Amino acid sequence: MTPAQKIGQILQADIASITPEEVRAHHIGSVLNGGNSSPDGKMRASPSEWLALADAFWEASMHTDGPQIPIMWGTDAVHGHNNLAGATIFPHNINLGATRDADLVERIGSATAMEVRVTGMDWTFAPTLAVTRDDRWGRSYESYSECPNLVAELGAAMVRGLQGGANTSEFLNADHVIATAKHFIGDGGTQDGKDQGETIATEEELRDVHAAGYYTAIREGILSIMASFSSWKGQKMHGHEEFLTRLLKEHWGFDGLVVGDWNGHGQIPGTSTTNCPDALNAGLDMYMASDSWKGLHASLLQQLQKGVVNEDRLDDAVRRVLRLKFRARLFNQPKPSERKHAGDYALIGCQKHRALAAEAARKSAVLLKNAESTLPLSPGQNILVAGKAADDLSMLCGGWTLSWQGEGIRKSDYPQAETLLQGIKRLAEAYGGNVEYAPDGAYRESPDVAIYVFGEKPYAEFRGDLTTLDFKPGDRTDLQTIQKLKQSGIPVITVFLSGRPLWINPELNSSDAFIAAFLPGSQSGAIADLIFQDSNASHDFDFTAKLPFSWPEHADQYLLNHGDADYLPLFPYGFGLSLGDTCTLGRLHENSLATEPDHGTIFDHGAPQGSWQIVLTDSAGQSHWKGRSIASPAAELHIHPADLGQQENAIRACWNCTNTATLAFLHSPIDMSREANADFYLKVVLANAPNLISTTQMSVITHSGKVRIGNLLDMHRQEETELTLTVTIPLKKFGVAGADLTTLKGIELCNSEGGQIVVSYIGISTL
Repeated sequence: MTPAQKIGQILQADIASITPEEVRAHHIGSVLNGGNSSPDGKMRASPSEWLALADAFWEASMHTDGPQIPIMWGTDAVHGHNNLAGATIFPHNINLGATRDADLVERIGSATAMEVRVTGMDWTFAPTLAVTRDDRWGRSYESYSECPNLVAELGAAMVRGLQGGANTSEFLNADHVIATAKHFIGDGGTQDGKDQGETIATEEELRDVHAAGYYTAIREGILSIMASFSSWKGQKMHGHEEFLTRLLKEHWGFDGLVVGDWNGHGQIPGTSTTNCPDALNAGLDMYMASDSWKGLHASLLQQLQKGVVNEDRLDDAVRRVLRLKFRARLFNQPKPSERKHAGDYALIGCQKHRALAAEAARKSAVLLKNAESTLPLSPGQNILVAGKAADDLSMLCGGWTLSWQGEGIRKSDYPQAETLLQGIKRLAEAYGGNVEYAPDGAYRESPDVAIYVFGEKPYAEFRGDLTTLDFKPGDRTDLQTIQKLKQSGIPVITVFLSGRPLWINPELNSSDAFIAAFLPGSQSGAIADLIFQDSNASHDFDFTAKLPFSWPEHADQYLLNHGDADYLPLFPYGFGLSLGDTCTLGRLHENSLATEPDHGTIFDHGAPQGSWQIVLTDSAGQSHWKGRSIASPAAELHIHPADLGQQENAIRACWNCTNTATLAFLHSPIDMSREANADFYLKVVLANAPNLISTTQMSVITHSGKVRIGNLLDMHRQEETELTLTVTIPLKKFGVAGADLTTLKGIELCNSEGGQIVVSYIGISTL
C-alpha cells in the first residue's frame, strides 16, 4: 500500500461530508452516519435508501486503482437501530440497568444487530460502558449503572448479543455486527458532570470503577474501543499514549481497533481537527474525522514524509483496521445488498423485536411509591390520562432517536410503536373501561383515577448537562397539575420519564403511586400492563425493576453512589417495590435549592440556555427558533445548526441583502447594572472568519428600546484560534451608549450586506 492509501484506511468520514467518489479517490477505510446524518440529508430516509447508499460506498471502495479493501460503515445503534425510521427503539441503558437481566440485554443486542444488518451496515458504536458518578451528566442514561459490577455484567451481555459469542460459530457471522466499547476511559467521572471534561479520579478509581466494563468486554471479544472526549490529569484521552497504548494494547493485550470520537482528536491541545499527528502517535488507530477527513489526510501525509508521524505506528494502525475487516469477514462478502438479511425489511420493527422491547419496558419500570396499595388498578374504570409525555414518542424514547437530540418524532415515524397512552387504552378497551386524555389535566367528566405522565424533554450528550438535580427549577407546572388532581379527591398515579434520578420530592408527596420509567422506548405502552390487573386476565405482570442509580433526597446530592462513606439517598441503589410490598414513605421535605436561573449563559451547546429564546425578525414578522433549520417569515434570514469543534454546538446565521432582518437572543428583563459595575463582559464566540463577520452589527435591547453598539469586529477581541474568534464587549460600553442595563432584554445581531456568521457561545462573565 502507498502512504496515501494507508492514511485513507485510518480515516472515518461522516456520510454528510463525503461522497462515494471521494471514498474511491482517497481509499477511505470507513464511513459513519452521525446522529443527524442520513442519505441525502433525509432524516426519514427509507431502509432501501440506506441500503443503496451502503452499496454505493462499498462499490467505491472495491473499484479503486489500489488494493480492493472493503469499507466499513459505523452507526450509533445505541438502543436499537435508532437512526432508522420504523426500527425497534429499545429502552436506554439506564433502563436495562434497572432490569438486572443480562439475558434480556443479550437478546436486545442480537435484535439490534439484525436490524442494522438489514440496511447493510457492519458496525455499531455500542455499548457505552461509562460508570456515571455525577447524575448531572447529560449522558447518564447511556450508562447501565453507577455500580461498576453491573456495568461490567450488562456490557458484556450486550457485546455477546451484538457480535455473537466469542470463540463460537456465531461470532461476527451474518447475524451480527462489530461492537464498540466506549468511551475509554473515565467518561462517567468528569468534574461536575460536565460532558467531555476532566475526569476526577485516582488511578485506583480508574482501575476499579471506570475500567470494570472494559475487562469483561475484552474477554467477550470486543473488536473496537472508542477513545473518550474526556481528559485525566489534564491530558485528553485521544492523545493519551499511556492509556491507549501502554495500558490498553500492551498491558491488556487488546489487539482490536481504537477509534476516535467525533473530531475528538482536534481537542488535543496544540492540534486541530485537520492537523493532529498526536492522536495517531499516541495509539489511535482510526480518526473519526467526520467533516475534517480531507484536510487531515493531507496533513498526515505531509507529516509522515517529514517523520512527524511514526511510520511503524501508522503500519500498526492499518494492520488493526485490516485485521478487524478480516475478522468481520468483510473480505469475502458481496456488496451489502446481497448479504444475508440485507433488504429483509420485514425485520425492521418486527413483532418479535417489539415484544422484546415491551418486555424490557415492563422489566425496567421502578415502582418507588404505592401508598395504600393504590396499584394495581382495575382497567374497567373511568381513567384520566394527563401529561403531554403520555403520548409523546420523543419524551418516551429520549435522545439518539431518529435524530441526535431525539426531538420532533412523529407517530408516523414509528407506526408500530405503542405509547403509554395507547397501552392504557388497549387495556381499558379490552376490559370495559373508559379513557379520557387531557394533556393539561382539564378533564370533562370526573374520573375514578388519574395517570399523570411527565418528565425531561429529550437530549443527548452535553446538551443534557445540568447544574442542579432539581427537576425544572422555577417551573412547577407539572406539580401544580398533579396537586390539582389530588385536591379534587382523585387518586393520582405518576409516571416519571427521565434520563437519570432527579429531585422530585414535591411530586412524590402529591402522588399516590410513583413509577420511575426512565426512557422506556417505542413500546412504552407495556408499562400499562404493570399498572392494571383484572381477575379475568390470562396473566398479570408485577414490578421487578431495581434502581440502577441512587435517588437523591436533596437537589444538591450530585455525588451519590453506592458504597460512598456518606451515603444518605432517598431511595438506595437496588431499591424497587413489587405490588405485594408494603413500604411507608413519609412526608418528604420540599426545600429545593435556591437555584437561580443562569442568566449569564445566553447561548451554548447549540441552544439558547435557561429562559432565553432566539427570534428571527424581518419585514414580514417573526419566527421562533426551535433547534432546527428555520427562515424568518420573508426568508430574509436563515438559521441552521452548525458544527464548531463539536457536533451541532453552534448556529449559522445567513442574511440576504436587507436592512430589516435581525437575529435576537431575548429574555424577560434582567438587571445587569451590578455586573456592569463589576467589569463584566459580554462574550461572543464565533467561527474565525473575519471577512464574513465584518459586516455584522450588534445592538442591545432594553425596556427603553434598542441601542446600536457597533460592528462586531470593532469590539474588544481575544483568544483568536484557527477555529474560533472570541469577541468581548464590556457591559459598561452598553451603558455609555445609552442602554438601561437595569432592564436588559436581549442581544440583537443584523447584517445588511448579505453576510453570515457561525455563533457557538454568547454569555456574560468576567474575563
